[in-house]
Amino acid sequence: MTNNDPTSTYWNQPPEALLAALQSSAAGLSTAAAARRLAEHGPNLIRAREKVTALRLLLDQFKSPLVLILLFAAALSILTGEWIDAVIVLAIVVAGAVLGFVQEYNASNAVERLRSRVTLKATALRDGQPQSILAEEVVPGDVVSLSAGSLIPADGLVLEADDFFVNQAVLTGETFPVEKSPGLVGATASLT
Repeated sequence: MTNNDPTSTYWNQPPEALLAALQSSAAGLSTAAAARRLAEHGPNLIRAREKVTALRLLLDQFKSPLVLILLFAAALSILTGEWIDAVIVLAIVVAGAVLGFVQEYNASNAVERLRSRVTLKATALRDGQPQSILAEEVVPGDVVSLSAGSLIPADGLVLEADDFFVNQAVLTGETFPVEKSPGLVGATASLT
């Protein structure tokens, strides 16, 4: 989106103007239009970080300042001929690195397995009717219906609201839900 694009500051646009710019309506998109936009814009996904390799996880175990100090102490012990002290220190470092590696490797695999099993759904108006779709299929111009407990699948503009409270603790640290309502927000407004 460019700065001349009215959707680049969508939060500062009247809903009618934004819907017109997105070639949408309060009844949502047609199934065909949504499919075209999904093909054009791609899925509504945050790009995942590259998967960390096992070798990288193992090498990361030796980045800790404490581990580096212990390795330095082991090297000094070797230089001064204190072989037993050096072996003990190196054994502690290797044991700690192996334990840390195993824990991180298992945790990263568990996260990947969970991520592959969890599918987020959203209710979007398609052809004027609410349809349950995958959150990754939400496209620009979709009208999404939210209810209590819904996860918000994408950035958007509130068209209608009735007791609409959002937990935005991840974004702002605010511990209590904040009420949201339809209306325009200044173009230079902060995230909060």
